[in-house]
Amino acid sequence: MTIAGGTGRATVDVASLIDGHKLGLWQIWVIFLCAAALFSDGYDTAAMGYVAPSLSGLWDLKPGALGPVFGAGLGGLMVGALVLGPFADWVGRRRMIILATAVFGICTLITPVVATDLDSLFWIRFATGLGLGGLTPNAVSLSSEYAPARLRSTLVMSMFVGFISGSALGGAIAGNLIPVFGWQSVFYLGGAVPLLLLPVLLLSLPESIQVLTMRGNDGPRIAVLLRRINPAFAFDPAATTFMTHEVHAKGMPIALLFRDGRARVTLLLWVMFFINLLEIYFIANWLPTIASSAGIPQQQAVFATGVLFAGGIFATPILGILIDKFGAHRVLAATYALGGVCIATMGHAVTSSTTLMVMAFCTGACIMTAQNGANALAAIYYPTIMRSSGVGWANGVGRIGSVVGPVLGGIVIGLHWSTPSIFLTAAGLTLLATVAVLLVGRLVRDDHPDHHVPSVDEITAQA
Repeated sequence: MTIAGGTGRATVDVASLIDGHKLGLWQIWVIFLCAAALFSDGYDTAAMGYVAPSLSGLWDLKPGALGPVFGAGLGGLMVGALVLGPFADWVGRRRMIILATAVFGICTLITPVVATDLDSLFWIRFATGLGLGGLTPNAVSLSSEYAPARLRSTLVMSMFVGFISGSALGGAIAGNLIPVFGWQSVFYLGGAVPLLLLPVLLLSLPESIQVLTMRGNDGPRIAVLLRRINPAFAFDPAATTFMTHEVHAKGMPIALLFRDGRARVTLLLWVMFFINLLEIYFIANWLPTIASSAGIPQQQAVFATGVLFAGGIFATPILGILIDKFGAHRVLAATYALGGVCIATMGHAVTSSTTLMVMAFCTGACIMTAQNGANALAAIYYPTIMRSSGVGWANGVGRIGSVVGPVLGGIVIGLHWSTPSIFLTAAGLTLLATVAVLLVGRLVRDDHPDHHVPSVDEITAQA
């Protein structure tokens, strides 16, 4: 909204300006850049799993010897999300996205050179995880801050298709690279792609307009970015005060997550992230083993994991549209509940390849998509001053679940639980996530503000 001041200066609410403007090509470009970075993130996150069988054979490793290496990567992801996410609320989204991309790109590229044994592989994967974990919360925050409110969930979740696609396509890429060029080629490619993307990010990726506004001293830069969204936004920075309607809370961004009535919602979001990532990593890691032991051919059992990711790719944009239309807590609660049904059914589907593929697709469409929806919900709920902290800490706590999931899977399989019992227990956990998101819906108003969002014509007419 633009208001004429008594001093002759105009006051421009940049958040309302973006919300009232139709989605433009430049905004799509910004979201695409975030998706491209997340594509590399998804590929590199899954890279260790793709090379593990080949590496185990070449290094003559005992079964399970790479377990600590997997844990190191996930631990780095957790630390990166917890530390680099909040740090961006001070230094800006752009810098942290570029830094995180550079860190995981360089670390991935040099992995074949420095990883000569399990100890060195452990530490390079931890360092890679730091960059990988720092990218996600900042990509979510920047995308949400350039998206109009009415399309925010759709665009943030569509951006996440980049991550899922990188994870899913990585398997096919690695399967063709390793037999010809060796396991090292998976990391060379995984490092080269983000480093080639880095100059594009340096030249094209903007800072969040809301972040610049809250700093209060970047009027000329804000004016340039607004003109990129729409040339009609030709504000003279010398005669314009840029502001945002959000409250400028003071204090450490992490502490702000628990102030002003946010504590309960923050904890409930952490429950959602923890359970959802536990489910994803449990199923993705153990589905091939469980299906193979039930009689499914090994190649088809492995393919089922790819189908799991495919379900997430297909359903993510659809769920984003539904969230923007009906509200996040309603749609996510239904998605979690349906995901629980799919997981429970999968326990009875492992005796038939066809049924397994169908249920893997449906399960991925629910649990993969719900994770993306949870990120969108966190980005919507937290204001600019603490958005990266909120999304980062939710992802960091969720990464604990990503470690717990595979470990619990190994325990129950070692106890010789029946396949239906294993999946029924996993399905029961989704009920906790369903309850958590419903409680969030009771604690906060739906994410469709009922204040009037001015149109572009209204804003420019007042300028």
